[in-house]
Amino acid sequence: MASLPQWVAGARPRTLPAAVAPVAVGTGSAQALGHSDLGLALLALLVSLSLQIGVNYANDYSDGVRGTDSGTVRVGPVRLVGQRLADPANVKLMAFLWFGVAALCGLTLVALSNAWILLLVGAAAIVAAWRYTGGEHPYGYRGLGEIMVFIFFGLVAVLGTTWTQAKALDLASWAGAVGVGAIACAILVVNNLRDIPGDTTSGKRTLAVRLGDARTRWLYAALLAIPLLTTVIAALVHPWSLLALGAAPLAAFAVQPVRGGALGRDLVPVIGRTGLYQLAFAALLTLGLVL
Repeated sequence: MASLPQWVAGARPRTLPAAVAPVAVGTGSAQALGHSDLGLALLALLVSLSLQIGVNYANDYSDGVRGTDSGTVRVGPVRLVGQRLADPANVKLMAFLWFGVAALCGLTLVALSNAWILLLVGAAAIVAAWRYTGGEHPYGYRGLGEIMVFIFFGLVAVLGTTWTQAKALDLASWAGAVGVGAIACAILVVNNLRDIPGDTTSGKRTLAVRLGDARTRWLYAALLAIPLLTTVIAALVHPWSLLALGAAPLAAFAVQPVRGGALGRDLVPVIGRTGLYQLAFAALLTLGLVL
């Protein structure tokens, strides 16, 4: 029976900035467009956080029952199923409980904002969250995880948040969505970079496995640079968006060990650094959009 701290660790808290950042930027964009709503923003945040936690438990379950997480070479966060700390059925139940919370909050958000088109988008997000490593043909095992993260934790999360509040989008909305999505992808990329040895052994063909160690490190660096470029684009509409460039030192702080050849456990802190960069970027961009 897993302890409470192990269940919390299984939720992978270091990945949660990927859920907070898009809602912040989306709300800032709505304010720049003339109408933000704190209540709707909080509902969007609950949806985003619940999906992130749900997908983390779902990945733990699916990788665990497939044996992907059982290798001795794997490092990183607690694997509840892979390390036999919790019954697989309970981990699966936990995943679907969080998906249920996301669905309930999402339905409330859609109803209050009258943005019914997002109901289908939300359903697709839950299906995508499960099928990342679940189902017969998980797309995460085919190197497509980064694409789906970019879509759902970048474009959908930011633009959906903005649309429910302002019923409009502009160039800055799209630029912010691309920037946030790029950093969310970077979190997954460095996670998979760390797991290349174990994933190669288990047959999990992530994008990092397909690209190889050296090219994956370059991809990570490029993903951290993209938000700085999109900041300049956002500034064409809202000049104060340039405040987000202040997050650049944190990008350099995160990329240093990756470009320096860090391996295994030495890459674990990079996930936290990347999350910190994402939070700083989102906070500064949100402030710029509000101003």
